[in-house]
Amino acid sequence: MTNAPQFPEEMGFSQESSLERDAARLDECVARLAEARKMISSIIFGQNDAVEQTLIGILSGGHVLMVGAPGLGKSLLAHTLGKVLGLLDKRVQFTPDLMPADILGSEVLEEGADGKRAFRFIKGPVFCQLLLADEINRASPRTQSALLQAMQEREVSVAGYSHKLPEPFHVLATQNPLEQEGTYPLPEAQLDRFLLEVRLSYPNADEERKIVTETTGRYPARPRQVLQTDDLVEAQDFVRRLPMPDRVLDTIIALCRECRPESTSLADIRENVAWGPGTRAAQALSLACRARAMLFGRFAPSIEDIEELAVPVLRHRFGLTYGARAEGFTAKGLITDALAHLQENS
Repeated sequence: MTNAPQFPEEMGFSQESSLERDAARLDECVARLAEARKMISSIIFGQNDAVEQTLIGILSGGHVLMVGAPGLGKSLLAHTLGKVLGLLDKRVQFTPDLMPADILGSEVLEEGADGKRAFRFIKGPVFCQLLLADEINRASPRTQSALLQAMQEREVSVAGYSHKLPEPFHVLATQNPLEQEGTYPLPEAQLDRFLLEVRLSYPNADEERKIVTETTGRYPARPRQVLQTDDLVEAQDFVRRLPMPDRVLDTIIALCRECRPESTSLADIRENVAWGPGTRAAQALSLACRARAMLFGRFAPSIEDIEELAVPVLRHRFGLTYGARAEGFTAKGLITDALAHLQENS
């Protein structure tokens, strides 16, 4: 890194003697994140965008929904992130017969040494720092919704008692495309709790060759821990303290409003979108842009960050009409159109 940045007090960074210390710590944080990203990319090939976006989701303090066909590395990416970032990770394989208690935990009646019986709460796999909800769209809606309170409030309620989850707490949910058999669409309320929807695509020929070569030998590469939990918490704190230029914030607000049928100036959105992204989407895009800026060694987000993150942050917060789907409209295409319209009129 070059010279440490200088921040005014109103941007969240302390003044005078501690200013240089804050800036130096931020530089160290950026360097550690660069090392973590390099380590993850040495394990996960051909999915650079997915690695970047998932890291951004965690740096923003949010949850990530990963969508892609089987065998593209969704579960491996989640496990690698947990190892590299120093997080206690657990995995739940979602199936049609999975019950909420299988995720949250349950109370059991036990008899003590004195012969008295008492209930004891046995924690479920949700009590971790990084939960891999594998194939979340294969479970019933009732079980899917069991994660909602945990994702929103960082606590769960069982038998009338609330139990706090560890900090930090993130859900990385994997999902196969909805057109595949045996899947259930996630409810809108739960979709909105995911900060980003990350799409994993098939690698190109060279990347696929490298994947096969590197993973089928006797000694495949294994992830190494780069960050401690405290390092990640500090990075998440810095993300929220980074300055947000007025122009970038105005563009975020304008984009979200342009994507809503009630306030858009685009006929395609007004006629084909049943509901658009809410205020939580603007909050998510603001945090994600800050996180991306820090990940790339910049200390304030730019319009470029909006261009890169608008689709993964907003597309799962769209409700297209049946007619729009039949005519081939997609959330990605409409978001791109809205962003282009704003740039033309800026």
